[in-house]
Amino acid sequence: SRQRGAFLKEASTELKVDELILKSDLGRILLRVEDLVHEQIEAVLETEPKVEMSEEERREALGLLRDPKLLEHIVSDFDKAGVVGEETNLLIGYLAAVSRKLEAPLAIVVQSSSAAGKSSLMDAVLRFIPEEDRVQFSAMTGQALYYLGEHDLEHRVLAIAEEEGAESASYALKLLQSEHELTIASTGKDATGKLVTIPYRVKGPVMIFMTTTAIEVDEELLNRCIVVTVDESAKQTSAIHARQREAQTLDGLLLRRERDVVAKIHQNAQRLLEPVFVTNPFAKSLRFESSRTRTRRDHMKYLTLIRAIALLHQHQRPVKEIEHRGERVRYIEVVREDIEVADRLAKVVLKNCLDEMPPQTRALLGEIDEMVTAMAKSLGIER
Repeated sequence: SRQRGAFLKEASTELKVDELILKSDLGRILLRVEDLVHEQIEAVLETEPKVEMSEEERREALGLLRDPKLLEHIVSDFDKAGVVGEETNLLIGYLAAVSRKLEAPLAIVVQSSSAAGKSSLMDAVLRFIPEEDRVQFSAMTGQALYYLGEHDLEHRVLAIAEEEGAESASYALKLLQSEHELTIASTGKDATGKLVTIPYRVKGPVMIFMTTTAIEVDEELLNRCIVVTVDESAKQTSAIHARQREAQTLDGLLLRRERDVVAKIHQNAQRLLEPVFVTNPFAKSLRFESSRTRTRRDHMKYLTLIRAIALLHQHQRPVKEIEHRGERVRYIEVVREDIEVADRLAKVVLKNCLDEMPPQTRALLGEIDEMVTAMAKSLGIER
């Protein structure tokens, strides 16, 4: 603006033309140049290259998706990818990432102490997700999410390395989970320097994946997420040490090469998953703990987990069609096996969501309880 003002004064003197006339002409040029910039940006976004799979890659990916023991295969592939243990957490993370294709995806928070391996767990899951379907940040400011492109997060995984790095953006993250879109009105200037209101909109839905070392996390954010904790036992630490030592050997080198092959197959399999509707014919007969108000959200996590399992198995299920208001609606149905898997996983992970204490605090309380019981018994006194 300052440079344009200086140019106008000199041009008016040089050309002997009124400055207001030149300002009007310059404003039209400025608007047209801005339009050209936006057109170029849109052209680049529209022509973003799509990943093309070879017939061999497509065949391998379909082979994985049609495997009757698909979930077991996924767990064993994580082991091949170099992750030790954490089978339930990895499976929950994988299914949550699949849920990005649903209209209301799951969200994951990995909560553990420093150096326990929470980032390794998140990175292992993200490695199996196509690059074009994930957006990763180490930190973000409070307004950052509002100024992304309108479709930059739609049906993608938004991964944030540390929840503390996104603390100021927690309100926007909560809105994304609840409303599945963000809108903001910001003040800017037009070509004449006049202040105008500019609306920005970012569409979801988006699957949010975060890690944190904090014991106390925003309660409003936590109750929208599935909270998983890393195994911090000495046994798990020994297993990790053994895998780290193995990585220094020839077998470890070959395993690292195999890791890239396995990840590629899973990425291609994810690309073959279509965002079809999922219906649950058994929904009315399901039951869930209802003594607390917050279980209204936890119940939805449970139902979404069931649908994510069914969506992952879409290449093993018949795709049905129904006509509604003149349109053909394609959908697949949940089967009993999906509910059985969800029940097994929910017993492990959803109890963390319902507990008033963080898992590490609960574990410490359990150890204190055992110690006091043992001491009271040995001394012959009341607890």
